[in-house]
Amino acid sequence: MITGKRAGDLMIPLDHYPHIPYWFTLRQAMAEIENTQIEVEGQKSLPRIVLVFDEKYNLMGMIRRRDILKGLQPDYVSAKSGDTRKLFNIEVDPNLMEMSYDILIKNLRERAEQTVSKIMIPITRTVDYEDHIMKVVHEMVTYNLSLLPVLCVGEVVGVVRSVDVFHEIAHHIL
Repeated sequence: MITGKRAGDLMIPLDHYPHIPYWFTLRQAMAEIENTQIEVEGQKSLPRIVLVFDEKYNLMGMIRRRDILKGLQPDYVSAKSGDTRKLFNIEVDPNLMEMSYDILIKNLRERAEQTVSKIMIPITRTVDYEDHIMKVVHEMVTYNLSLLPVLCVGEVVGVVRSVDVFHEIAHHIL
């Protein structure tokens, strides 16, 4: 029954969820996402987020697929402060870029060697293993999160994803 569900009941254990050290490259984070399948109740999916830890196994942040893609963009595509294109509200059209395939791949490979620590998102919210499912929902909705690390006695033991919370609630409503 939904009234008794806790974060720990819905979480994916940390040893089944992709996580990497902060010194890994974007390329290594991509490999982790591409080579990991998460299985929950017989359903398989690819992760959208990888957790990032320090050398003492303290949770530092996370990196989403779109963060990796953003990190791979050439500098001239993403506006920097003082960029005159932003000053005049002119957007760069990626379709207009004239560049050979070889140059593009070379640029992507070079950018893929930056460390995830440069683009990861710091962890700002967590839930406790014993927190009720409605607290998980509240945290996800209030802070626009699709994944929350789950702590037990101050240590990360897993993650709870919005898709799993949604599925659990839908099971009781439908």
